[in-house]
Amino acid sequence: MRNLYYLRNMKRHIYIGILVVLMGMATMGYAQSDIVYTPMIHTLQTIVNDDWLHDDVIELGTDDWVSIEFDHFTHDYHRFTYKIVHCNADWTPSDLFEVDYMDGFNGLPIEDYENSFNTTMLYTHYRLELPNEDIQFKASGNYRVEIYLDDDDDDEAPKPSTLNSQPLVAVACFRIVDPCMGLNVSVTGNTDIDTNLSHQQVSFVLNYAPNEVVDPATEIKPYVYQNGRTDNCVTQLKPTYVTPGRLEYTHNQKLIFPAGNEYRRFEVINMHYATQGVDEVSYFAPYYHATLLPDAPRRNYSFDMDHDGRYLVRYNLAEDTDIEADYIFVHFSLYMPRRTGGNFYLTGDFAYDSFTPEYQATYNNEKRAYEATVLLKQGAYDYMYLWVPDGGRTGQTGPAEGNSYEAENEYQVYIYHRPLGGRYDRLVAARQVKFTQE
Repeated sequence: MRNLYYLRNMKRHIYIGILVVLMGMATMGYAQSDIVYTPMIHTLQTIVNDDWLHDDVIELGTDDWVSIEFDHFTHDYHRFTYKIVHCNADWTPSDLFEVDYMDGFNGLPIEDYENSFNTTMLYTHYRLELPNEDIQFKASGNYRVEIYLDDDDDDEAPKPSTLNSQPLVAVACFRIVDPCMGLNVSVTGNTDIDTNLSHQQVSFVLNYAPNEVVDPATEIKPYVYQNGRTDNCVTQLKPTYVTPGRLEYTHNQKLIFPAGNEYRRFEVINMHYATQGVDEVSYFAPYYHATLLPDAPRRNYSFDMDHDGRYLVRYNLAEDTDIEADYIFVHFSLYMPRRTGGNFYLTGDFAYDSFTPEYQATYNNEKRAYEATVLLKQGAYDYMYLWVPDGGRTGQTGPAEGNSYEAENEYQVYIYHRPLGGRYDRLVAARQVKFTQE
């Protein structure tokens, strides 16, 4: 029954979530995370150099590449086209013309696709690599790849944008860096508000010589992320110390992050037996279900070899995981007293950093637990429960995960430079560092 109920309400929940995302985009500018606008598309991934642990940055003028992949829930062919949009540091479209940031033309089709094989959920796997024979990049910065459905079908997803009357169905995001400035980043549990307790503090030094920077306060735009999360991204930073050719960002309270905890993990790499973090795998025709081991709030540090929110699509018996991995309804449960004044959401790369109904956990009074069901492709997943207060946009780790300075978080620091009179934000430095206990 729960399978039928979920299928019946899945589209409605996703549509509501899409409207929430669109309203957020209208008030906060363009979103950075990948976005899916239709329940027919799942598992949208942006992978650099075939390395699922790499951050979403490639280097200009090198052999680096980015792969954008997704599944469309049908074996019927549908023609998808893509448009590449150059963006500013805040992910709003830049003032550059296409000819300024790329060689090639927008509106080309995605020609690499293949039907799933021997799966209960029929899908077609699409893949796009950039740069390619048709597209070469000429400028650093942020890039949005907008994917459009170029045919007439019964897809009922909201259509927030169009390309020649084609509906926009998904957006993938990545960055291109031209590393012309030096960047050193450090993270410590000894912060300006506590010492080895519940926070971590980021500091960094930017060496911009021999580049000319007339007004560092306005020309340099740092963006700092914790585990790639967009909800608690830190921007609008001013340097603590300014010396010729050098900017220091130290002892800045905006760069103090609640430490959280290690991500929780589970694997659904086989449908015939329960693997890590899974209590039971069942088949309710026509789909599979995985019930995870029950979760509880964590008050102390819980060490685990997590992957800081990432996931890897994997089926351990497949020759080609991309098309042989099946889809499974994954059931989450967090046993704790009910809280008021907000909601719990699942987070991790699989949730696209979106606090939408699809990833919201609802309270079951009988079981005294928060529950959520998410349709996922077979693989190994990291996840976490974030508490979002009513009216808020930043998730809190404390209520379910606790905050322990020992958590081995990753931090990404991106430095953008717009010279006086410049037309766009150049990405001039990018670093990813992992905090480990000293």
